[in-house]
Amino acid sequence: MKKLTFLFLLLSGALFGQGTLKETLKIKSAVLGKDVEYSLYLPPDYEQSNRRYPVLYLLHGYSDDETGWTQFGEVKAIADAQLQKGEMTATIIAMPDAGVSWYVNSADGKVKFEEFFVKEFIPHIDATLRTRSGKQFRAVAGLSMGGYGSCLLALKHPDLFSAAAPLSAGIFTDQEVIDFQDEAWNNVLGPPYGSGLKGKDRLTAHYQANSILNLVLTGDAEEMKKVRYYIDCGDDDFLIKGNMALHAALIDKKVPHEFRVRDGGHTWTYWRTALPEVFRFISESFHR
Repeated sequence: MKKLTFLFLLLSGALFGQGTLKETLKIKSAVLGKDVEYSLYLPPDYEQSNRRYPVLYLLHGYSDDETGWTQFGEVKAIADAQLQKGEMTATIIAMPDAGVSWYVNSADGKVKFEEFFVKEFIPHIDATLRTRSGKQFRAVAGLSMGGYGSCLLALKHPDLFSAAAPLSAGIFTDQEVIDFQDEAWNNVLGPPYGSGLKGKDRLTAHYQANSILNLVLTGDAEEMKKVRYYIDCGDDDFLIKGNMALHAALIDKKVPHEFRVRDGGHTWTYWRTALPEVFRFISESFHR
């Protein structure tokens, strides 16, 4: 009887759109020299099928971790609902803990998160799960620091992703960087880009090599067109200026993209309401 009950629960979960959430999984990173924790969302029929699935890499914001999207972002409930409504392709969602790395290789070489992500994390997900490993079936999205990370990874590795969806991305104009208060710079952007720098000295070669606006302004438009972009930032968000600058830069480069400014600020309420459209957008990219 217990076996029948268990089988019923498994089947009902698949039929009624209940995906599986797994938290505090670990990958041993040689690049970072430590274990990195991550969370996974598996679509409802994953355990009952033999098929392979596309993957969305969903990146957290500054001071959060791999549980940010699972706890505050309610990613499971939103994905389940979108699947039930037929507005999303069944997708694996992978959410790594990036600490406060900004998803870059730090200037001092001590934290090479970009290298870890590209050379270890993506291959690990493809090796341990039934994924569709081609570029067409891989996307990246994120909020705030993770929005910056999703832009960075897509711009620097356009052959890895079919779509990128940065939300309230941590993008700053050069003037904003110059004007940063010293304490804010040292605590937030100093670790990846160099603590103790002031004013124009912050605009180092390393910073410019990882500046979203500079990457767009100096990059190859044809390479950028390999990725579909969906950019969303609230009209009351303190990051709106950098996001609007990104929108303008992409227009100047004639790179097609979606740009949304909705009512709201830098809040989980805003990002939760953005997620359904992100899922629809990346699902369009996954379709043949």
